[in-house]
Amino acid sequence: MEGTEIVTEMLFEEIPSLDLADFTQGNADKKQNFVAGIGKAFNQIGFVAIKNHGLSDDLSAKLYDTFQKFFALSDEIKQKYDVSTGAGQRGYTGKGKEHAKGRSTGDLKEFYHIGQEVIDGDAIKSEYPDNIFPYELPSLQNVGLEVYQTLENAGKNILRAIALYLNLDENYFDSCVHNGNSILRAIHYYPILDTSNIADDAVRAAAHGDINLITLLMGASAEGLQILRKDNQWIPVTALPDQIIVNVGDMLERLTNNKLKSTIHRVINPPKEKMNLPRYSMPFFMHPRSEMDLTCLDSCIDTQNPKQYPDTTAGQFLDQRLREIGLKK
Repeated sequence: MEGTEIVTEMLFEEIPSLDLADFTQGNADKKQNFVAGIGKAFNQIGFVAIKNHGLSDDLSAKLYDTFQKFFALSDEIKQKYDVSTGAGQRGYTGKGKEHAKGRSTGDLKEFYHIGQEVIDGDAIKSEYPDNIFPYELPSLQNVGLEVYQTLENAGKNILRAIALYLNLDENYFDSCVHNGNSILRAIHYYPILDTSNIADDAVRAAAHGDINLITLLMGASAEGLQILRKDNQWIPVTALPDQIIVNVGDMLERLTNNKLKSTIHRVINPPKEKMNLPRYSMPFFMHPRSEMDLTCLDSCIDTQNPKQYPDTTAGQFLDQRLREIGLKK
């Protein structure tokens, strides 16, 4: 029994690391090993570290630098880019407005969203609000959209590997995510200079699962991300400088009837003496088109694992979750 527990600890302590180039450029054996590796990681842990994802250090640094300048602007200026009618899907969302599902206390963060740019005449453009870019930082548009497209491309390749792991056609997800409702989110966990002004249970990001298919996370500017292991222990997660962290979202867990795990995670507060320091994080939430059917795949249903979820579409599920986390009324 003790030996089994030790193996489980080691598996979960060390987030697996994979090379996306093995899938996109490798021979048949390397490609198959990547498929098996990411399938195992997403089945057991829900998280994996990926290198050779296409995002250069220079481009990542430019994005962080640009958004640090934006969040340093006055609240009055930032509020110009807060579109309250957009359910937080574009532009700026102010401090404490978002909370985890099942909570009412707002997270200690503010953020900015860049969404899909539809340029091929696809009618789905009518579903998406226009992106909002701050006049004060003209470079943000080009840098933000380049990062968006780079991570979207990496996400498409990861989804192709997931499709093969699920014994689907390699391109199963391609049409689902073409002009999908994906979001690049720049998060500022702002400094807290006076802890007496915040709720006792307020944290930077309370325990939650992501809504989408997969999330691609560039390395954050400080520690704090933790994932919940099966024994209910919180484990810190960090990525090497050349890696991004990729995790399963609730939509993919739902589609696969829990075969792939959307692991609960959080961003904890630093020690009190470091609450006056900021933290920045840049996740890319990869969403499908609203019409994607999230009905559990037949291949993921059997007598040992009966169907766990009612049928729904990605659009219906997103609408429900945006209401649950306080971004949509």
